[in-house]
Amino acid sequence: MSQPARPGPPVPPGQLGQSGPQDPPSPAALRVLARDLGFADCRIAPARPAAHRELYEKWIADGKHGDMAWMARNLDRRTDPRLVLPGARSIIVLAMNYYQGAAPGPAAADYRIARYAWNDDYHDLIEKKLRAFHDHLVTLGGAQRYYVDTGPVLERDFANEAGLGWNGKSTMQIHRQLGTWFFLAELITTLDLTPDEPARDLCGKCTRCMDACPTQAITAPRSLDARRCVSYLTIESKGPIPEEFRRAIGDRIYGCDDCLTACPWNKFAQASREAAFQARETVFQHRLRDFLSLTDESFRALFAKSPVKRIKRPAFLRNVCVALGNTGTPADLPALAAAARDEHPLISGHAQWAIAEIQRRFLVSSTPASHP
Repeated sequence: MSQPARPGPPVPPGQLGQSGPQDPPSPAALRVLARDLGFADCRIAPARPAAHRELYEKWIADGKHGDMAWMARNLDRRTDPRLVLPGARSIIVLAMNYYQGAAPGPAAADYRIARYAWNDDYHDLIEKKLRAFHDHLVTLGGAQRYYVDTGPVLERDFANEAGLGWNGKSTMQIHRQLGTWFFLAELITTLDLTPDEPARDLCGKCTRCMDACPTQAITAPRSLDARRCVSYLTIESKGPIPEEFRRAIGDRIYGCDDCLTACPWNKFAQASREAAFQARETVFQHRLRDFLSLTDESFRALFAKSPVKRIKRPAFLRNVCVALGNTGTPADLPALAAAARDEHPLISGHAQWAIAEIQRRFLVSSTPASHP
C-alpha cells in the first residue's frame, strides 16, 4: 500500500551492451551482485502467469480492495509479466531488509508509526539499486522493467515461485532468515535465467498473525479485507475512518505492524545495515498533540522524503485525532479544541470525536461534540 515507483524502461536491441548478448549469468552470480547492492536475498522465477490470478480477481470482485481502484486496473498485465515486458523470460525477485532491531520504537513517542515509514521513502533508495542492477543486465543483453512493490505485478506470487519466501496467513511474505521485515522488488527481464525452486509454506498450524490483528481484517487464512485493515484505514483511505474501527486503532497514526510483529519467524531477523531505515529523530521527538499544530508547509517539511508525506496533512491529522481520542487526557483537550475549528472537515470531525472520547473516559463535563 504505497506510492508507485517509476518502472525501468525496456532497452531496444540496438542499445544493448557494447559487447552484445552473452551467456545468461548464473543465479549465484546474480546473488553476489544483489548483495553488493545491499539486497538481502535474490531469487529467480520463470516469467509466466501468476498462480493465484483467480483468487486475486475474486478478491477484487468482492470489493475487499476498498477504494484502491488502481488494484482493479490492468488485471491481465498484473497477472502475466509477459504482457508487461514482451519477450520476458524471467523475474528476478529481491528482498531488502529494513528491520531496525528489537526495540519497538523510539521510547519517547506516545504513538506508533509502521516501521517501514520511520525514515526515508524506501522507493527512492531501492529504485537506485534496481537501476544499477538493470544496467548490469543490459551489458549481458537483457531488456528489463523493474518495480518497487507497486508495478502491475503480483509480486508475492512471484516471490513464492522464486523460492524467496511464502505468503503467510496474514497474506504478507515470510522469509526464513528475514522474517517479515523486508521490502520486495523485482526486475522482469528477457534473459533466460535458471529459476530457483518454489518456496514451501512453513506456517503450519500457527495463527499468531490472525490473532494479533486489532480489527480482525484477516478474515481467513491468507484472506485480508483491506477495508478493515489499520494500514488501509490510516494510509490508503482518504475519508472519515468508520467509528466501528476507531478505538481498535489505538495509538497508531500511520500503518500497523501487528501481524508482522506476531510472526515467530522474526526470531531469525537481523538488523538492517541501511542507515536510511533508522528512526528519524525530528519526527519522533514530537508528542502526539504537537502534530495538531502542523500547517501544510510544516507538515511537508517535517515529513520530507518520508512515506508519511504522501497522505497529506488532513489525513495525517485525522489519524492523530483518533489516536488522541484513544490515548489522550484532559491535557490534550485544548489542542483538540483548536483542531475542531480547522477548516478541513476531516480534521475537525475527528477532533470532535476525540474530544468526546476523552470526556467520556475522564468524565469531563462539556458541551457534547458532534461526530463526523
